[in-house]
Amino acid sequence: MRPALRRLFLTALRTDAEAGLADGRWTTRCLHCRTRLSTRADGTPEGHASLEHVVPQAWFGRRAAATLTLQVGDEPDDPRNLALACARCNQDKGKGPDARGPTDARAHEVVARLLATRLARWRDDAEAG
Repeated sequence: MRPALRRLFLTALRTDAEAGLADGRWTTRCLHCRTRLSTRADGTPEGHASLEHVVPQAWFGRRAAATLTLQVGDEPDDPRNLALACARCNQDKGKGPDARGPTDARAHEVVARLLATRLARWRDDAEAG
């Protein structure tokens, strides 16, 4: 795994109030289904853990997504926009809401709900273990 991707995993974990580091492993819950996920201490995912861009990268710069992107800044890799998800949930979101785009009311609603969940789980990186 590329070091840059491992750093994004670590950023998502360190800023997730539900994530914890113990015995050389980070554990948290899937943003969607709450399945337990883990990575090694260096951010290398284990099992089905995947990196979720809550507001899809393709939605940045699109007027219909402005209310969402304003909550996470100008960059898709902003820590507020990163979370861990199980691969199945992440793929389902990618094929469904992400692909339909921000002009689809249901897609916008799903992403807004996930973003609210992510922001509710926010912790400052300095507080992380």
